[in-house]
Amino acid sequence: MEPTFGELLRRYRLDAGISLGELARRINYSKAHVSKIENGHKRANAMFAKQCDRALGTDGRLAAVVPPRTRAASAPEPPDDVWVIELDQGSLRFTELPRRQVLAGAGALLGFAGTRNTRPVIDPVTFSALRTSFDQFRTLGTMTSPSVVLAQVIAHVHTLRTLAAENPEPMRTDLMLLASRVAEYAGWMSQEAGDDSGATRWTDWSARLAGDLDPHLASFALFRHAEIALYRNDAHQTVELARRAQEDTTADPRILGLAARCEAQGHALAGDVRGFEEALDRAATLLALPQHTSGPVLGSASVANQIALARAWALYELGRPGDAAALLDQQMAGIPETARRARARFGVRRALAHAQHGDVDQACVATREVMSDIAQVDSATVRIDLRELSRTLGRWHSHRPAGELRQELVSMLR
Repeated sequence: MEPTFGELLRRYRLDAGISLGELARRINYSKAHVSKIENGHKRANAMFAKQCDRALGTDGRLAAVVPPRTRAASAPEPPDDVWVIELDQGSLRFTELPRRQVLAGAGALLGFAGTRNTRPVIDPVTFSALRTSFDQFRTLGTMTSPSVVLAQVIAHVHTLRTLAAENPEPMRTDLMLLASRVAEYAGWMSQEAGDDSGATRWTDWSARLAGDLDPHLASFALFRHAEIALYRNDAHQTVELARRAQEDTTADPRILGLAARCEAQGHALAGDVRGFEEALDRAATLLALPQHTSGPVLGSASVANQIALARAWALYELGRPGDAAALLDQQMAGIPETARRARARFGVRRALAHAQHGDVDQACVATREVMSDIAQVDSATVRIDLRELSRTLGRWHSHRPAGELRQELVSMLR
């Protein structure tokens, strides 16, 4: 019979000549907590195992026997329909309809279906305004809830598709490519709203909209699927999808760089230090190259140093929360106040890193600094770390500020 995690932990600890109390001190847990895990009275989580591996020099052997805490995978891709928005007394919902029906309906809404010689002809000035509208949606999405922008973004996709169907080349191509980018953004906002299935669908549709006009967007879609897997804590799927996204070496360097960065984070999630470093080095090289396209920037553009932030994120996953906290302390100053989604994401991870490192006071301070950002952006992916932060703060039963903060987080997470 295979030894339990607790039995392995005790064996490795004794082999290293380390007392129970010394191990507890090194990983910033109570001696009682470590004792309960060794004796099988409490289950270890992945972070506990990674910190023990680091303290005992066991090269990921403990982390390998802890099942990852994964979220449910996205549902299979539905039929080739599209979504329309229904607004009813202030509520918002989406309904799937056949593509032809949507096109006809959208044309009617725009006022040119069923008429002759009245279809809008889009000139470069009008196209520029349509592009500016998308840029404004993206800016709004960095600072507020996805529910505020998602309906407008979806409507913009359908407007652009309908206009593309009614305009000649080369404007048709420009409109279809812009529709593809807007659809990709709808996927990201769906993920932020907690709808992984919707995120998957919009991402795939984005690649289909571009089709042969920009075949490299298929690589970007694979990268986005890898990101969705990353936030499900599925290290294997993250690495596999991110590598597939890099197979098209003729794709834009930014696409390849984003995929390499995601691969690095997947390796970190799996505890693979060498794989992480190699992929992150590749990402740094690629993201430093100029982007080939003149269209909207692919992926997030609200932070300047993606590589440093990815490294900090990954250091935490590698069981080095102290190093992660120190790097995030440096990098948070470079995230603009208006980039509230990024501030919430990395601010919460910074607080979590401080808490796991045992610095509960700084964890409370770091959390307070981004509480308004957390509330404003209402991010499902940020809430993953927020739940972990709430659980971690619960280790300090007698620390009043941590207890008060934890109660606020519990209320926020309901």
